[in-house]
Amino acid sequence: MARILLTGGAGYIASHTAVALVERGHHVVLLDNFANSERDVPDRLRRLTGKLFPVIEADIRDVKAVTDAMQAFPVDGVIHFAALKAVGESEADPLLYYDMNIVGTIRLFEAMQQANVRRLVFSSSATVYGQPDHSPILEDAPTRVNNIYGRTKLVMEDLIRDLARTGKLLSAASLRYFNPVGAHPSAMIGETPSGVPNNLMPYITQVATGERPHLNVFGNDYDTPDGTGVRDYIHVMDLAHAHALAVEHIIAQDVSLTVNLGTGVGISVLELVHAFERATGRKIPLNIAPRRPGDVTSYYANPAMAEAILGWKAKLNVDDMCRDAWRWQAKRAGINDV
Repeated sequence: MARILLTGGAGYIASHTAVALVERGHHVVLLDNFANSERDVPDRLRRLTGKLFPVIEADIRDVKAVTDAMQAFPVDGVIHFAALKAVGESEADPLLYYDMNIVGTIRLFEAMQQANVRRLVFSSSATVYGQPDHSPILEDAPTRVNNIYGRTKLVMEDLIRDLARTGKLLSAASLRYFNPVGAHPSAMIGETPSGVPNNLMPYITQVATGERPHLNVFGNDYDTPDGTGVRDYIHVMDLAHAHALAVEHIIAQDVSLTVNLGTGVGISVLELVHAFERATGRKIPLNIAPRRPGDVTSYYANPAMAEAILGWKAKLNVDDMCRDAWRWQAKRAGINDV
């Protein structure tokens, strides 16, 4: 049993990871500034797990507040989720992303050093690969980011690697995950994007509820079987369990690693739409739109290293992803026929 601090702890992936950690017997402390998360998430987690989670409202750039939190609740490690994550926003406001993601991570490390916490799991991203030469993608593939969000993730990985190499961190895991979707099957926690969703699945679910008139499919002339972009979609609960296994591994072994987290299966935009229609019985109106700058044709993971090192493999399929995402969105929209 360990006590783990989750930065950005009320966010989408972090909240599901909190559940996975509790299920494995660990204690969880949540730290969040609630800029992009809902304030009732800790209470929903309490009702879901039967556990009361300590909650610290603080920005990771506030070194004193974060240090105080880790001293008040001595932790064995940190899972670092706190970051901004919208590609378009990062291109529109680069300084915001460099400040929150990179400076924020540096400030977190300063607090960890002051509190003598030296183990970290980092929420990285497959965006560090940019336009890959081929898929499935291995961890040794070239990193050549094509947007500022991805750049900040890569710089954060480099910071972590240097701190581990110089002994400032005893162990660290950078988890490069592909496209998280879905929600907890209870429909008590899920993805709650503010404004227009940047990701495909929440946009699909909002079309299904009638909040949006149609789904824009950006490009149907890619070199893929149906002309639409191909991605590796992974259920958020599979992803959450991977974080739990990773933090257990680095605490037990004091080794550092970088691994992909994905299913290893590429699914196109249209295939995901059709899977959602099958799982929910709801028709999704489509509008074919021009390609977006920076979008890549196809990428999906080779997740073999995660299985070899962590004993982790995705278990939930695309039907599970669609069903749980819809149950979550329908509950929020007050739709009962699910």
